[in-house]
Amino acid sequence: MAPRLRIVFGLLAASSLPLFYLMSVSLEVWTPWNMDLLGRAWYAAIPSPPSSRDRLGPLRLNNSLFGQDPGASSVDPSTVAPDPSSPGPAPARGPRVTTSRPAPIEPTPRVPARGPRVTTSRPAPIEPTPRVPARGPRVTTSRPAPIEPTPRVLTFEEAYIGDTYSREDIPPQTTCPDSIARKWSSSGFNGSFLGTVPVLQWAKDVTLPQHQRLKQFRGAYGWSSMDYDSLKAALSVLNLTANHQMFDDWERRRNGSRCIRCAVVGNGGILKDSGKGPEIDSHDYVFRTNGAILDAFQKDVGTRTTHYTFSANTMRNSMGAYRSAGFRGPPVSKETRYVFLPTSYRDYLMVKAVATHTPVERGPEKSKTPPKYFGEDATAEKLKMLHPDFVRYLRNRFFTAQTLKKRYREIFRPSTGSVMLLAALHTCDQVSAYGFMTPDYSKYSDHYFDKAYHRVIFYANHEFRLELQLWQQLHKAGIMRLFMRPPTTASPRPATHGPQSNGTR
Repeated sequence: MAPRLRIVFGLLAASSLPLFYLMSVSLEVWTPWNMDLLGRAWYAAIPSPPSSRDRLGPLRLNNSLFGQDPGASSVDPSTVAPDPSSPGPAPARGPRVTTSRPAPIEPTPRVPARGPRVTTSRPAPIEPTPRVPARGPRVTTSRPAPIEPTPRVLTFEEAYIGDTYSREDIPPQTTCPDSIARKWSSSGFNGSFLGTVPVLQWAKDVTLPQHQRLKQFRGAYGWSSMDYDSLKAALSVLNLTANHQMFDDWERRRNGSRCIRCAVVGNGGILKDSGKGPEIDSHDYVFRTNGAILDAFQKDVGTRTTHYTFSANTMRNSMGAYRSAGFRGPPVSKETRYVFLPTSYRDYLMVKAVATHTPVERGPEKSKTPPKYFGEDATAEKLKMLHPDFVRYLRNRFFTAQTLKKRYREIFRPSTGSVMLLAALHTCDQVSAYGFMTPDYSKYSDHYFDKAYHRVIFYANHEFRLELQLWQQLHKAGIMRLFMRPPTTASPRPATHGPQSNGTR
């Protein structure tokens, strides 16, 4: 038996030698079809799921593993003849081989996977987008500081000029056909004149926005000397319509006249021996200022005073400087109105004390009793106060050309007499000016009441030469009538010189 088994195994071994020879000599002779037969024989005993025929497709991709071009045509698995020795359908076992080799093809699904990773990693640089609005508010909150007008340091021209004013449209009190208001626009002053600037201030002008605007201007040009509460308390006494109208009694005294005729009387020496007293008194209203002495001079300057213009400082200076000439204080009469030119806090405290009959709270006028300068029966109805916008407007539009070049421009303001005259030119229908400087001013004493000749002094805080030029221009334009003496009637200049003026005219 043993020899027979040896012979059988020997025959089997000999019969298998050609097969192994062919496999070892060259694999190139094995086509995919042969490999498929070999695979079918190798996995004949392994059962496959019924649905494995759906996975024949990937077999084409594996051709590249055996040296074939992936783009070349491959054998259709459906055309491969089944192995007769295989108990099951041959195509079901092909995919088992392909499922183990797609590993090298895994980069294909990773490509889209890398895209999202790049996308998710790129938003990081875009994170500054939400930070921009966060930084914006910090910049915005830090910038308003330079823009705020109150704390910002203004240039001298900005703080000094301030060519912006309150506006009010008040209808005219008359229907005068020859009104000055009609002449401004047709004269050479149409670029300077503003008919909407308020001339007088009263209680309704005091608001927080207005105080913020005007407190940056000093002296007569603003409210820098008054805090809001003190200003409101002072101007609260000027709460009547009479305080807001220059001619509050016009309806009672008009006598059928269609025009308000005003005489504005300065204190210039040109009035001495002029004989203009009756002519001055014939006007509807008569304006005077500072040291207006009437006793013993009625023939030249008249007897009436309807509007007395002053500041607390100029009034007190006049009372001290002209006492020897007979000035004891402001004119007092039933028709007299008192027009304050507010140059400091003193004027606001004074107007409050006069209206309420109480002592002045502080300052040079402080006393234990109410002020008596304006008579025992002085009432709030008789008090008026010029608006700081109006005074600044006069300086900016009528005097600024020269004053900005002056060394003492910070203390400059138009003289009290010039403010009075321009206030009349903005409220009256017709104006005649007396006692103001004329080109031949050197022929006359400083004041009409001087007992000896006093030459005119040009102080740093006023610009009398500029005022002189302005009066001549207004006279030539027909806006006002300026009293000037003919050259032949001018009084000769006295040989002696008395004390110089203190500049309070």
